[in-house]
Amino acid sequence: MKYQKIILVAIVCLVFSCSSVKKNALISNNNTEPTMAKFEPADGECLFFIGQDLRAVGGLDNYTDGYCDHFDVPAGVTVYTGFSSGAESFGYIQKGNDGIKTVANWGAEDNCAQYYLDDADFNHSMIAIGLSLVDNEKKTATGEHDHLIRELAEWIKASNRPVFLRVGYEFDGWDWNHYNKKDYLAAWKHIHAMFDDMNVTNVAFVWQSKGKGSNQDTLEAWYPGDDLVDWCAYSYFDNTDQEMLTFVRKHNKPVFIAEATPILYDGGLFFDTDLSKPNIAKEAWELWFIPFFNTLNQNKDVIKAFSYINVDWSVQPMWINNDLFKHVDSRIQESEFISKKWQEEISKPRYLKPSAELWVDLQNGR
Repeated sequence: MKYQKIILVAIVCLVFSCSSVKKNALISNNNTEPTMAKFEPADGECLFFIGQDLRAVGGLDNYTDGYCDHFDVPAGVTVYTGFSSGAESFGYIQKGNDGIKTVANWGAEDNCAQYYLDDADFNHSMIAIGLSLVDNEKKTATGEHDHLIRELAEWIKASNRPVFLRVGYEFDGWDWNHYNKKDYLAAWKHIHAMFDDMNVTNVAFVWQSKGKGSNQDTLEAWYPGDDLVDWCAYSYFDNTDQEMLTFVRKHNKPVFIAEATPILYDGGLFFDTDLSKPNIAKEAWELWFIPFFNTLNQNKDVIKAFSYINVDWSVQPMWINNDLFKHVDSRIQESEFISKKWQEEISKPRYLKPSAELWVDLQNGR
């Protein structure tokens, strides 16, 4: 009997040991590297884009006093377009896909993505496209704009470079975009399906919030789904968006701060943010730039790209009477003080430089 007990204990220990080994093996086998999103750099690395119009970016034959005339060309540039054929904006009648192949100005300076493809200085620049669906989400979902989707997809495919497509950006900007949720989500799904059918492989789909104000329930309700979204994004003006940072960590997605420009703000008051004024520039550096870079540096695991808007907002018809932007000149080159500090930050190795090798690395998910 004594020996039977000893044998029984031994068998139990052996079974437990085998179970533990099997369990540990499963844990080990499941301990794999997380899947990288389309064009996602490694943790600690960041893609820097500049925008958001031809004059703001510069570096072109007919646009010679923008960011790229004073600093190195960054990893990418930001442009805008939309499907609002027939709509009027500050005297400009839209045709659909405006600002992609030809120059368009709907009240916020000239836009033309093709210019970057045709200029040697931007040979290795990625493109971020803000695609507006305002008042057109239902038409997009039901197929009325299939010719525009196809035209945009063909242009992106022919560009032979990484393109970040911000479909219906700032979906929760209720006051200015007023999207219908059902139609918005259906439009997103339809665009994604058409791009798949056309085998457009050089595009990352970016889902962008306005930043600040939408809680987790709202974000979940408007989210197209993990299988349709490559990157999540938000706008950073007078805020950081902790809600989106929480959301992306749940969904294992990288973040693109797709629009960023300094706004000096207190309560309901917006102050002069003209960087050409030395005292304002120093205040902006302390109150906006330092917090902004802190946000980037404290969230290196998820924030992998940002686009800075280098614009004199105060003179553009679209913004001249807008409370948020009418006192803003965010052109970095206008401040010697900010230019120096900006250069010190942006020259760090973590901000990836444009090159053919970078494209290959990002395509391969290095």
